[in-house]
Amino acid sequence: MTNGPEKEPPADRKSPVGKPVVRGDVSVTGAHAREAKAFDPDDPESVEEAALTVRAFAEGSPGREDNVYMLRGAAACAALVRGVGSYKGAAKRAGGETTVAFIRKWARVHDLPRSIRRHVAMGHIAPTAAKHIARVDGDARYQLAWAILDNSLTVREVRAIVSDINDGTTPERALRAHGVTLGEVTLSLPADLYRELRREAALAGEEPEQVVARALEKELE
Repeated sequence: MTNGPEKEPPADRKSPVGKPVVRGDVSVTGAHAREAKAFDPDDPESVEEAALTVRAFAEGSPGREDNVYMLRGAAACAALVRGVGSYKGAAKRAGGETTVAFIRKWARVHDLPRSIRRHVAMGHIAPTAAKHIARVDGDARYQLAWAILDNSLTVREVRAIVSDINDGTTPERALRAHGVTLGEVTLSLPADLYRELRREAALAGEEPEQVVARALEKELE
């Protein structure tokens, strides 16, 4: 497939910390993209800068509670861990009020799939919700993220759902318990496309969602 969405790594793959792919994308972060900073875990100077960034992030720099700044902090946490070799060593290197738990949480946010981090950068998913998404593995991350977008889940609801999943409940059942129907999305179509969708569904004796699902399956396979 050459005209579809860019192929994305598995949901639980460790995300690279070199080029700021999301934070450096003008279409996502606008003017912030010019300020995007890369952290190289193999460069001692960059690791030191990451340590300073993590410390400032952990101590809550005044006036910097925006999504892009938090993603930068998450990238710095991931780079520092990889540069130093452990969460404990990273916390010690950053110093100040930095804890192992803090670094672990935010490094996991950086390792979320790019498609999810894009929505965090654009403000569609709160960074605090992203921390909870990062507590689960694999495709459950996508299911949670898209449920947030389509159902306006609160951070408290996301935290409860994640706790249920980590206690052994399937993602589908945990989401249903909070009123989420997986796969349900509202679409707005151009009038002519809507007309043809309804015509095709009527001729095939199907519901419109069956026609859409078949077309998407063919397009995304």
